[in-house]
Amino acid sequence: MAVRPPAADPLTFADRAVYLADPDAVVVADLHFGRADASRVEAPIDAAASIRQRVRALLDRFAPATIVFAGDLLHSFDRLPAVAVDAIEGLWADCVDADTEALAVAGNHDSRLADCWPGSVADTVTLDDGTVVCHGHAPPEQRGHRYVIGHAHPAITIEGVKRPCYLFGDDAYRGGDLLVLPAFTTLAGGVDITDRRAGDLPSPLVSTLGSLQPVVWDDDRDDALWFPPLQQLRSML
Repeated sequence: MAVRPPAADPLTFADRAVYLADPDAVVVADLHFGRADASRVEAPIDAAASIRQRVRALLDRFAPATIVFAGDLLHSFDRLPAVAVDAIEGLWADCVDADTEALAVAGNHDSRLADCWPGSVADTVTLDDGTVVCHGHAPPEQRGHRYVIGHAHPAITIEGVKRPCYLFGDDAYRGGDLLVLPAFTTLAGGVDITDRRAGDLPSPLVSTLGSLQPVVWDDDRDDALWFPPLQQLRSML
């Protein structure tokens, strides 16, 4: 049974992203441009055109004032491939065309991001409503009433199908709500949380899994399915 908590009403989900109404902002994480190139797989560079198309769809749908890319826009590079630079510059141009301010947060894979991102790169962004956005691989210095992170790539297996998922916790970090985003790239397999402990997720902001609610985006229904906290859900799976 899906459960949607009243505290989460300001959150609107779509395609592995979240729209926050009060600051009029979309947040996405873990695009990992260059993942295919880094692994030497014969494939387009993380289907960059597809990622850009999906981001443009989010910009068209919500027309946000701001979009925050919450870390790992790139996959780690000793040198920056031209295709990765082109993908980043194209992403920036898409945001400019949509009249949306684009903010970049550095992730643990983004050592070269400042070399190709046209704007500034921050460790943390605090939105107008006090929401703190960081990648999630390190604790943020700022405090807020809500924290939105990526990095962990959560997924959950339901009826034998592994699906990317969000994780939401009320009062789950430093007295604020916590939202963990799924990886935006479809090339990331995801960390299945079905039988994991918090220590298995690589984020110091996730101290417990049992109290967090998985949220699965259903493309067919164009809707988000809220599930009970994981400690209750596990007995149903």
